[in-house]
Amino acid sequence: MAGTAVVTGASSGIGAATARRLAKDGFEVVAIARRADRLHRLAEETGTRPYPLDVTDEGAVRRFAAELGACDVLVNNAGGALGADPVAEADAADWERMYAVNVLGTLRVTQALLPLLRAGRGGTVVTVTSTAAFAAYEGGGGYCAAKYGERALVETLRLELCGEPVRVVEVAPGMVRTEEFALNRMRGDADRAAAVYEGVDRPLSADDVAECVALAVGLPQHVNVDRLVVRPLAQAAQYRLHRGPLFRD
Repeated sequence: MAGTAVVTGASSGIGAATARRLAKDGFEVVAIARRADRLHRLAEETGTRPYPLDVTDEGAVRRFAAELGACDVLVNNAGGALGADPVAEADAADWERMYAVNVLGTLRVTQALLPLLRAGRGGTVVTVTSTAAFAAYEGGGGYCAAKYGERALVETLRLELCGEPVRVVEVAPGMVRTEEFALNRMRGDADRAAAVYEGVDRPLSADDVAECVALAVGLPQHVNVDRLVVRPLAQAAQYRLHRGPLFRD
């Protein structure tokens, strides 16, 4: 298949892993994120094309789309969580930022690139959401609200594109251990971030999620994975997590 793939949030974590994986599959990958230095390091490593961009900046997103020329695959990965406070004490600014990046960022990039996705031989939009998109939990109100909104966007888009050769895929990971997600959420508190994964035998890695994205993208164009939910074996559900040894090395 191959072609041009755009990956947002590609400076670290799942985005960087996905950019690497799609490049390995032969795609010309355009890697988008705010941190130019990290994008350039990724480009040196993988041959991806770096494009520093904030997905919440509508004008910048439109300019990028106008310059791109072609897009066969879009991976909406830019997002993240801020804070783990109960609703009664939550900072509304955190909620606004999460909505702006996770939902409106996904909306802006998708809208801007849809003409290119429709123009080719068959396009694919993959959005990385979370199991938080359909299972609320204490301390997760703002993040869950944003991911619920992102899921609604994905499901609506799939309905609205019915009859066109554009696939709309959702990949919803459970517990993924990356270098920044929990640390950013806990505002740089390394101990609190580490406690999220304490005792969990092999949480998902960014590479695991990238494999799922590549699987969905690599299927024949007539095959659409509506939603791929992926968790570590230690996590049977949002509220069922095994902490302790699970595998024999």
